[in-house]
Amino acid sequence: MTDSNKQNLWLRYGIIIVASLGYFVDIYDLILFNVVKKESLMAVMQNATAEEIKNNGLFLFNMQMIGMLAGGLLWGILGDKRGRLSVLFGSILLYSVANIANAFITTIPMYALVRVIAGIGLAGELGTGVTLVTETMHREKRGYGTMIIVSFGALGAVLAAFVGAWGDSLSMWFGSLIGQPVAKWQAAYIVGGILGLLLLLLRIGTVESGMFKTVLQSETKRGDFFHLFKNKERTTKYIKCILVGLPIWFIVGIIVANAELIWGKELAVQGTVENGFAVMYSYIGLSVGDFFSGILSQILRSRRKVVMLYISFCVAAVIYFFFFAHGISLNGFYFLCFLLGAATGFWALFVTIAAEQFGTNIRSTVTNTVPNFVRGSVPLITWSFQSLVALAFGNIMSAFIVGMVCMALSFWATYHSQETFSKDLDYTE
Repeated sequence: MTDSNKQNLWLRYGIIIVASLGYFVDIYDLILFNVVKKESLMAVMQNATAEEIKNNGLFLFNMQMIGMLAGGLLWGILGDKRGRLSVLFGSILLYSVANIANAFITTIPMYALVRVIAGIGLAGELGTGVTLVTETMHREKRGYGTMIIVSFGALGAVLAAFVGAWGDSLSMWFGSLIGQPVAKWQAAYIVGGILGLLLLLLRIGTVESGMFKTVLQSETKRGDFFHLFKNKERTTKYIKCILVGLPIWFIVGIIVANAELIWGKELAVQGTVENGFAVMYSYIGLSVGDFFSGILSQILRSRRKVVMLYISFCVAAVIYFFFFAHGISLNGFYFLCFLLGAATGFWALFVTIAAEQFGTNIRSTVTNTVPNFVRGSVPLITWSFQSLVALAFGNIMSAFIVGMVCMALSFWATYHSQETFSKDLDYTE
């Protein structure tokens, strides 16, 4: 291997490492709110009832998702206009600062504002990292790159659970530094901010996508979001990319996020369910699922077949959770969270499919907006669930109906999507 080839190989590894660590911190912050929301809301809303905490928790989570919806559009367009690297590190800087600010909020409006800003920052990490990797790696091997990003990044949720549950030493240490008491939930947010700021140091040695540099030197129009809607075929393709990811955030947003407040009681779990552990086990499952889905897609040389297999796994896991898990032990409940997470382990394939469907001049726009539009669908999914509950369907049946609609739409979209394995991506729309 020549020195030039070795250098190119290490540059590819560097991009994968930075994108993986960035997504690790991204997931840490994305999931952290669900881990510390009860403790943080009890501190901000003194003497609040359980119902008030539940409602405000849903409101703040939705505000974060709305921020991600806006951020996906912002960073995606900037990624195609200004470059992938500037967006990657700009988004890291924004959510890191927002994380630290989140530790010092004192009211619900302040909390909501910071979660929107954090959501905007978080929206640029995954799509930009995947865009860089797909444009840099060999087309036969790029599935491994996105697999590593998501499999490693998902473990950020595990760190969030540990810091949220056992952050006493950290809170005491931070308190001694600033000269005032720091709660565990505050320490958890500070840790996320510091991790992100440290990650910015890795900008040294990373390089911009060669495909983007080529397009930058041409007169091709870049980052035009509305270009996606000027052609029926292109619009349909874009909408199908979004629909593929719906089951993932149904499971994360409706089941895992409400494990403690709703499902522990509904399923009469034998023990006290803690949201932090439910999140941790589900994201360990997601990491495992993404690893094997990436390997399987390389073996089968197909993204679509593996995604449809995983959607079927989602359907089976959700049916068992809602209708066959009543009275389950606490450990059994957490194992189900692991299985549900593993069933959603096609997140890496879902984002890779989106990146591979469109040309270089609009790829960042698509790859950033698609996963964040799916995340941004959580308020609609939550509203649908709450509306059915209000119509007296009950929590279990309401969630089941919403979940099956999400999975049916996802399966249809995947089945009718183009196979993109090993597709040449060096072209423009």
